[in-house]
Amino acid sequence: MKILVTGGAGYLGAILVPALLKENHEVVVLDNFMYNQPSLLDCCYDHRLTVVRGDTRDKAFISKLIKDADAIFPLACLTGAPLCVKDPQAAESIILGTVKMILKLRSKQQIIIYPTTNSGYGVGQKGKYCNEKTPLKPISLYGKLKVEAEEAILNAGGSITLRLATAFGISPRMRLDLLVNDFVYRAMYDRFIVLFEAHFKRNYIHVRDVAKSFIHCLNNFDKMKNEPYNVGLSDANLSKLELCQEIKRQVPEFYFVESKIGEDPDKRDYIVSNERIEKTGFKPDVSLPEGIRELIKGFQIIKRNQFTNV
Repeated sequence: MKILVTGGAGYLGAILVPALLKENHEVVVLDNFMYNQPSLLDCCYDHRLTVVRGDTRDKAFISKLIKDADAIFPLACLTGAPLCVKDPQAAESIILGTVKMILKLRSKQQIIIYPTTNSGYGVGQKGKYCNEKTPLKPISLYGKLKVEAEEAILNAGGSITLRLATAFGISPRMRLDLLVNDFVYRAMYDRFIVLFEAHFKRNYIHVRDVAKSFIHCLNNFDKMKNEPYNVGLSDANLSKLELCQEIKRQVPEFYFVESKIGEDPDKRDYIVSNERIEKTGFKPDVSLPEGIRELIKGFQIIKRNQFTNV
């Protein structure tokens, strides 16, 4: 297939694009390279890859790229609550405006696989797993925009949306503002962390398994289409305190303490069921401990905090 990946040089795209090429697809990447990232350089030898520098909001520009695509993966995004708060107008135009434009430009034969976020669940009920039928109650602007974009995509048909757990792991376009990545980095270089509202829970998934979920959806599109799917590690619905305990098993010098005062600005607190996508045959490859081990090695290479989305 010929696949258009907007934001294809980002944290996820830098893993997904090589995986698509390995599956013998043609890939067109559209990215504005806003972080000056050198990701995808190792793929430039592949004649099936086309890289285009540009803005995904440019209608005249993107309409030419969409025309020949069999599938569209709209990854371009201002990802994360802090970045969206910093520039809400850009967040809305990139996350929601671009999706609506793509839906108008594409034909019904062109499939869309879209990454949204399970942060759309907001605050769940204690001890009760959020599944795809659970009402969405996003807290942040980022969550609200992603939920609205998901609704538009599913209503249009010919699509799949993936409600991703919090991603972790090494990528050629690295991010340190993701919770697991951030905590492992702090464990290694600060050796301590103060936790606010340490009982808040969320689900996690390795970035390579996120890429794997896209390919799984592509290969099983007819039986999975027009539905949302939670994508996460079913054994990794953890609180921030439990996550720190998991990291300490591999970084014994790590010290953490829960503050009795102060609040976490991120109020998300939920546990998630990934049963729906697991029933289609999808199974993640990378456990949380394996991902922590990988990050420890990676942070021997990276010792700078410039790799963030804020």
